[in-house]
Amino acid sequence: MFTLTPILGRLARSCRRGSWKPLTVAVLAVALAACAALPLPDLPDQVPARWRQGDAPTAVELRSWWKAFGDPTLDALVERALAHNLSVAEAVARVEASRRLAAASGLTHLPQVGFHTYSEPTPDSSASYFQFGFDAKWELGWFGRSESEARIARGSHEAALAQAQAARVSVVAEVVKTYLELRAAQQREVVLAPLAQSAQRRSELMATRVRLRLAAAGELARAQAQQAAAQAAVLEQRSALVRAGRQLTALLGEVEPEAWLAATQDLPQLGEAGISSAPADLVRTRPEIRRAEAEVIRMAGELGLARADRFPRLGLGGALTYASKVIGHTRLSDAAGIVTFGPAIEIPLFDWGQRENITEARHAELAASLLAYRRAVVEGVAEAETALATLEQQRQRELALRQAVAPLEREAKAAATRERLGLGDAFGRLDAESAFAQARLDLLAAQQDRGIAFVALYKALGGAPLPHGDAP
Repeated sequence: MFTLTPILGRLARSCRRGSWKPLTVAVLAVALAACAALPLPDLPDQVPARWRQGDAPTAVELRSWWKAFGDPTLDALVERALAHNLSVAEAVARVEASRRLAAASGLTHLPQVGFHTYSEPTPDSSASYFQFGFDAKWELGWFGRSESEARIARGSHEAALAQAQAARVSVVAEVVKTYLELRAAQQREVVLAPLAQSAQRRSELMATRVRLRLAAAGELARAQAQQAAAQAAVLEQRSALVRAGRQLTALLGEVEPEAWLAATQDLPQLGEAGISSAPADLVRTRPEIRRAEAEVIRMAGELGLARADRFPRLGLGGALTYASKVIGHTRLSDAAGIVTFGPAIEIPLFDWGQRENITEARHAELAASLLAYRRAVVEGVAEAETALATLEQQRQRELALRQAVAPLEREAKAAATRERLGLGDAFGRLDAESAFAQARLDLLAAQQDRGIAFVALYKALGGAPLPHGDAP
């Protein structure tokens, strides 16, 4: 290879001068430098010093954030989903496969010993030779080859770990979100059922008034339309219950929904929950960023391997071979053995341009992976900031609607009292009860939306339990 020419020139000059010692040191220094792999590139965090949206007063542990709802049923569902969800199980199996492959890659540059047999006839077909023996090979993995292969295996394994963590994050978020939708649908049905009865009663009263010529036919039509809308809303909630139940069943890795899902329970309340993780935790825990970091490591290994392919492959080889001549059909000559041993050298000569282009391509791919990592960090910070802002807005919305419910509840009770005392009619009571029911529905929607915003925040932060043995 033409890169050896300067070294050979120095060697010849040193031979003539007799100065072997400095040359030996220089050659060894060059060889050791060539054997080392390039250092991994730095990965800047690119995260703000603090969240622009600010932290809420109460902190929640990132790895068990769903417990902020204080619902034992939800806690049990999350644990079951993590244990039995099929997507998580698939990702865990891929992690095990990548771990095995990473372990196998570390054995590539250890001595290899094998057994072989071989037979070949003579040109005149009068006899044949039967050979058997052992061969050994030890490729040294110099010029950064072994370390680069280890980086490729490490990057693939860490990418599989990130994918498994992403599956956990997604499953936990979907379980919590679907559970909130289930409970919210149950509570909306509780509110809408009497509202539908009130709409039916209003329609009946309006029909009586129209018959007595105390109201126009258009008012009856509007009352009947409101009754139909109220009944449709009840049916819509029942459909939402079935849909949420089926989704939870699939997330648990099961086929048939469980009977307890039909039991009505209150919507879990979030309270004043915030976050306890600093921006640096985002870089460490978000699966998308971990996967981008693993890709940088893998591409650094690919670049190192391309650089190593420009240098000779060096190793040691040997064999112990026995051969016996087969004469005719049954006669064997005495077997004779031979031992061979020596260096194994493979030097690229005429494809240097191809190898150089591959190296430059790997440089570009490594640069692209660094840009992808920066993009993952920037997008992660933006998503977390957006989720924080949305959560705060939903908290304020819930607070405002909660303040509106109490006065309407008092008004509904007062309207019922006035009707009982003959100071008001049924229409006034029904109007007050409808307004109170609508306020309750609005509050339920705000509570559900706030809970889902809370889910989105911790999904953006990569919140999910770590597998056993993995450091937080």
